[in-house]
Amino acid sequence: MEPAALTAHARDSVGWALERGLLVPGTSAREFGSPHGGSWVHLLDTAGLDVRDDDRAGPVDAVIDVFGLMHEEDQRAGLRRRADALTPHGVLVLVFPPLETVVEHGQWNAVRHGHHAYPSTAVAARQLAECGLTVVASVLHPLYGGTRLLAARRDGALPPDAAPVSLPDDVPRAALTVLAESVSAGVTALRTHLQQAAAAGRRVIGYGAASRAVPLLVAAGIGPDLLPAVADASPAKQGRVIPGVGMPVIGPAELVATRPDEVLLFLPDLLDEVRSGLPEVERSGARWLSVEALLPARTG
Repeated sequence: MEPAALTAHARDSVGWALERGLLVPGTSAREFGSPHGGSWVHLLDTAGLDVRDDDRAGPVDAVIDVFGLMHEEDQRAGLRRRADALTPHGVLVLVFPPLETVVEHGQWNAVRHGHHAYPSTAVAARQLAECGLTVVASVLHPLYGGTRLLAARRDGALPPDAAPVSLPDDVPRAALTVLAESVSAGVTALRTHLQQAAAAGRRVIGYGAASRAVPLLVAAGIGPDLLPAVADASPAKQGRVIPGVGMPVIGPAELVATRPDEVLLFLPDLLDEVRSGLPEVERSGARWLSVEALLPARTG
């Protein structure tokens, strides 16, 4: 099940790239995707690009990486493979959650297994330069609190008068110390909220059995006694349990049937979608609460 926010991000991003002339109808393209979804392939095809799907297709005019590079254990080799897939005048577009967003919003639970790197925008630009690519366009999309799009071309493909792109400064080491310190504050705030709700007789159910919910719940020591279940719209997750803490994953219909007093949302980007899709929650007097609203540590 792909969240509407992720679908909207893909649509916005392709529109931005077409408007900037980074993607050109009639040219070739290839996507390096990720397990998180958000693919641009259908949109690229609709826009008139010739989308190819593997190395056998040869060099292409545009390489799109949608959250894929962070899953590469060897980051340099992964980026080099993407750069090598370009024609001499091609463009590489990277989509990733930059470290400055993680730090600004205290999103320590975004750092998790399966992701091998969280570069800042400045570091990503330097990594591209190592591959002979220069950033020619950049934008920060609001998805996940701030998702960076970087477009880069080979140095030899740039006009002599090309103006440098303004990018944010690198993340200072001191900010990472503050991010680490926010872990204990965050898990304490979550546990205290759920303990107070239990003491007051309020029933709280979670929503969004996402990978980033796991480190948060495990670190806070939250079990079914404080959070009886987590709902999710994905049929593949329903009937399973949250790793490490054991609370069951239920479907949206079962969530509504439990008549909770509060639904704790682990993916804030879903708020508009779930409020629209499950109006029964608020009709019954319950409220939606984003877990980020409970976490006190913001470093930005």
